[in-house]
Amino acid sequence: MSTPPISPPGCPAHGLGLGPGGLRRLYGPEAEADPLGLYEQLRHQHGQVAPVLVQGDLMAWLVLGHRENLHVLQNPSLFSRDSRLWRDMAEGRVPPEHPLTPVAAWQPVANFVDGSHHKRLRGAVTEALGRFDRRGIRTHVTRFANQLIERFESVGQADLVADFAERLPMLVMCRLIGLPESETPRLVEAALDMIAGTDTAVASNAYITTALQQLVVEKRERPGHDVASYLIAHWSELSDDDRAMLTDDDRSELTGDEIVVEHLRLVLIGAFTKTANLISSMLHLVVTDRRFRTHLSGGQMTLPDALDQVLWDAPPLTSVLGRWATSDTKLAGQPIRAGDMVLLGLAAGNVDPAARPDLTAPVHGNRSHLAFGSGPHECPGEDIALAIADTGIDTLLARLPDIQLAVDEADLRWTSSLMSRNLTALPVTFEMRLTTPAGPTKVSDALPPEHRNTPLPAAMMAPAAQAASGGKAPSLWSRLFGG
Repeated sequence: MSTPPISPPGCPAHGLGLGPGGLRRLYGPEAEADPLGLYEQLRHQHGQVAPVLVQGDLMAWLVLGHRENLHVLQNPSLFSRDSRLWRDMAEGRVPPEHPLTPVAAWQPVANFVDGSHHKRLRGAVTEALGRFDRRGIRTHVTRFANQLIERFESVGQADLVADFAERLPMLVMCRLIGLPESETPRLVEAALDMIAGTDTAVASNAYITTALQQLVVEKRERPGHDVASYLIAHWSELSDDDRAMLTDDDRSELTGDEIVVEHLRLVLIGAFTKTANLISSMLHLVVTDRRFRTHLSGGQMTLPDALDQVLWDAPPLTSVLGRWATSDTKLAGQPIRAGDMVLLGLAAGNVDPAARPDLTAPVHGNRSHLAFGSGPHECPGEDIALAIADTGIDTLLARLPDIQLAVDEADLRWTSSLMSRNLTALPVTFEMRLTTPAGPTKVSDALPPEHRNTPLPAAMMAPAAQAASGGKAPSLWSRLFGG
């Protein structure tokens, strides 16, 4: 598939969300205004796989069908995660300054390799995450959720996105990764700033990178019961072949410790973003859908059931970039050429009429949604994300059972991008309560003594200081979510 020429400025196609050849753009104000509606237009026009344009009017394929998404996800020999196969990039149409370069540039991490190397790297991540039992995770979630609630329950109002959903996952993940409690508040702010794409986003990314680098140095000398220590130990056990593949100069300039840092970022930011969106979507339903809330509070529907419904109807990521065809093939009748980019349409696949002919029918207990992917690259943090969302929401509703939406539902706003659709704010009101701590009153109380009052590393600078000193471009965060 050759890349068509870019339409000139002022071309009428730009105003219609159309590009060369009359193909729909997945970027720009028209696409971002109603991405779900756009997916259905594409399904009606092209079927279960549609030719589309991504940034720079590069041609790609968007998979809209549920079965077709599973086929791509479960067949890495046909649709690889190795972005070095992308023909547009190999032929120079994706320069360093291109918006998709940070998203697609290959790195020697589990997210960009297949086969035995992927199995080995992913195994390290899943083994590290699997060492935390769900009961222990829920204990941390409850403590951190109570701490957040205590900040706003006495004022009778809150923004459940900014004050709760965006903070709880990061607090928990920092704890599991092994970051000192003293760094957690600033890391939360840095992550939120990076996600928002502000003028200081690069500096915030550098702040997080420095914290993770210092963590790896510390844990190499003093390992503990945390993800960082387990990944370091796993790296030391890699075979010479694995190590050569991951650090070969013609593939990457990263050292072993830097690869550990990149995997820590993958776990930290990936879990943070998906879980925050899941919590926001769930709480949105609670305060806007009376029937949903009645069934939940009345016991006709459990929280896990409710989360299943949300994962079907509003997955944390609407689409995922990307897979690259390893050879010429066909998918739902469309001719896919070797080197073509394939986008996974998770949200579109979840409402595929072939899989869900009746979208009003409940899907409680049905875990065949695409929200966490499938196949070899299925999200390794699914259980942790669900534990954080389930326990966090349960704690919030137990302490504030009378929360009500503070604005008209029509006034709520979302932001959309190539990969996600996020609720920007969820203002609520409730009866003011005197703060009577049900858990720790400080973050440090939720952590073991050895992690309390640990000073920031000497190399750490505040985001503003990092901005003044430069700082390197976003790394894995950008590669995952395009922020």
